[in-house]
Amino acid sequence: MKKEAVNPFLPENVYIADGEPHVFGDRVYLFGSHDKENGDTFCMLDYEFWSAPLNDLSDWSSKGVNYSARQDPLYSETMRYMYAPDCVRGNDGRYYLYYCMAGFKGHGAYSNPISIAVCDTPDGKYEYLGTVNGQDGRPLLRYACFDPALINDNGTVHLYYGTTLPWLDKIPFKGLRQKREAEQLGRSLEEVKAVRGSLTGSYHVILKDDMMTAASDPVRIDDSIEGEDYEAHRFFEGSSIRRIGDRYYFIYSTVNNHELCYAVSDRPDGGFAFGGVLISNGDIGYKGRKPKDRLNHTGNNHGSIEHINGKWYVFYHKPVYNSDYSRKPCAEEITIADDGSIAQAEMTSCGLNGGPLKGGIYPASICCNVTNGRMKHSTNQKKETSEPCVMNRDGEMFVGKVRNGTVIGYKYFSLSGRVRISLKTRGSGGDFLIRLGDIRTVVSAVASDRWTEAEAEVDIPYGTYPLYFMYMGRGTVEISEIGVHQK
Repeated sequence: MKKEAVNPFLPENVYIADGEPHVFGDRVYLFGSHDKENGDTFCMLDYEFWSAPLNDLSDWSSKGVNYSARQDPLYSETMRYMYAPDCVRGNDGRYYLYYCMAGFKGHGAYSNPISIAVCDTPDGKYEYLGTVNGQDGRPLLRYACFDPALINDNGTVHLYYGTTLPWLDKIPFKGLRQKREAEQLGRSLEEVKAVRGSLTGSYHVILKDDMMTAASDPVRIDDSIEGEDYEAHRFFEGSSIRRIGDRYYFIYSTVNNHELCYAVSDRPDGGFAFGGVLISNGDIGYKGRKPKDRLNHTGNNHGSIEHINGKWYVFYHKPVYNSDYSRKPCAEEITIADDGSIAQAEMTSCGLNGGPLKGGIYPASICCNVTNGRMKHSTNQKKETSEPCVMNRDGEMFVGKVRNGTVIGYKYFSLSGRVRISLKTRGSGGDFLIRLGDIRTVVSAVASDRWTEAEAEVDIPYGTYPLYFMYMGRGTVEISEIGVHQK
């Protein structure tokens, strides 16, 4: 690689969420929603698809806007945002993009059909094609058409879509629950009453070769998931699908919102067994960590897995600004055991690097943990809180709102011998406790409204280490970069 491939793996000013990674040819492509920096709602910008050569996962680039919301006939002042897309190669060799239109904070997203665009190349200029239609030729609106995901399975194209509304479970009265569901989905009460159970869930449909028309009726698949732990990690949204050998992996965002889970079946349309958690953007569940001990401000999560250069990775996103509307793409290496199981991955700063970082100067924003011990979760909101977070001001990205007791973590570094640790700060000044494994030292940052550097040196045996900075001071500090220098 030309350089180290850190998390988040795209440039600091790029916010791609809901990422679906796909290898086409000699490149890996990321198809996802496009958030605006410090935006006021989800997916405010047009689609921009990034890719990297398989032999250099540090070298991500894009060709600019690939598809604009204005190309969709559904576009209006109240329906102007394109949500989580997926892309699949059709049997004709062209690339088909599936997505849903939505309004401010998702208004109307559950009531629209799934839109389709098409292009001759994965990251070229897409053209609007139409909508997914039912077998009667009319736009498919059965159930909640949301978060489409696809797979071309040896010539058969499978489409998955849907959402659940877990808060409705708290309403004990069926009539009121149906009324609220109709309101949330933008459907009539009669339509909700006409189905057995609910319009929600994750559904599977086979598409014809025209890539637009359903060749089967929608079949609900999330209610087929079995396993004693599934109830605590039920399907919410973000359907994704992969085939590995003879197994189908259904990846999804759970009712807990911050995590991606998976279920496995020997067929694509049901019979799934719950597998476990793939990733949490607060490391909740990793080695038994409880929600109250989350290592970041958590928000929604959406992503999938992909096989790249002989390794499997889980792609996900994490919020910055303590906001659900500014989300950064990350990836972690995972291992698929012989029995098909996948252990939960830990959030790191290494991402697609293929191993620990070797040292140098890094943006402070590649931290994988930012916590004051009291971090919260947000859902579809932007909070002005005192929690520490990655943020931007005047074009500069930094870790801000750092107060006494804040811990910022970077995992992992391969180090040995004499190591100089540095950080650039501005603000009130104060001491930082530096931890590298069992080694501790303190560096003092001076009070200044300009970026100033502080450093310390330690001797360390050869090994792989997490690096933590804990601020001990009375004011507020911001950090723009860190340095890890081996002599």
